[in-house]
Amino acid sequence: MSLLEEFLVQGVFAFILTFVRIGAAMTIMPGVGDTFTPQQIRLYIALGLSLVLSPLVAPHLPDPVPTTAVLFTLIIMEFVIGIFIGTIARIFMVALDTAGMAISMMSGLGNAQVFNPAFAAQGSLIGAMMSVTGVVLLFATNMHHLLFYGLIGSYELFPVGAVPDTGSMAELMSRAVASSFLIGVQISAPFIVVSLLVYIGMGVLTRLMPQIQVFLLALPLQIILSLITLGLVISTAMLYWISKFEDGMVFFLSGG
Repeated sequence: MSLLEEFLVQGVFAFILTFVRIGAAMTIMPGVGDTFTPQQIRLYIALGLSLVLSPLVAPHLPDPVPTTAVLFTLIIMEFVIGIFIGTIARIFMVALDTAGMAISMMSGLGNAQVFNPAFAAQGSLIGAMMSVTGVVLLFATNMHHLLFYGLIGSYELFPVGAVPDTGSMAELMSRAVASSFLIGVQISAPFIVVSLLVYIGMGVLTRLMPQIQVFLLALPLQIILSLITLGLVISTAMLYWISKFEDGMVFFLSGG
């Protein structure tokens, strides 16, 4: 009976620690953790992954079960690591919103704001479209499996019970933010060039024909050219983003 009791206690202990990390990450991760995903679905996925992974995590846990103070410390560390992993994945998702906002400003649509379901906040028209497209692309390419694999690989990068290196976590976070902003600027680069050419052309036209209301002509032309550019580059931009997103999540699979 004592062996069964010990087995149950260790199993519940491993399940709780595993569920804390995976559940925390699931609340933030793109696609699975978005506001339009039912909370029950997120809970079922987190519970299923925790049940599968808890036997693999159990050998790395302290035996016997530590005291209450140490247990709460382990739970807090697992929660922080889960939030960190989910935030990294979300930061790469923000690249699409950054690109959409830049494209909207360059297209003359910066003042048009709509509800962006991917971030549960107001955003630009093109940013909302690209964010929703990015979520669809994640599931269409089975990239959500990579998110789950990244959670599994995080146990090699952040072992259970080991104090995480906050300096390395902060550095990784800053690199992820810089990379996300760079990706957003790279995606919006064609629109920046097109808008710059339109502004240069309108400036030359103003000098040649001062009596023309240049701003009345520039805005419709800018919108039309930006929409044409968007139709030409949207597929390439989304494929470029999904490749960068994959590179970012593979970091956790490779153990850093």
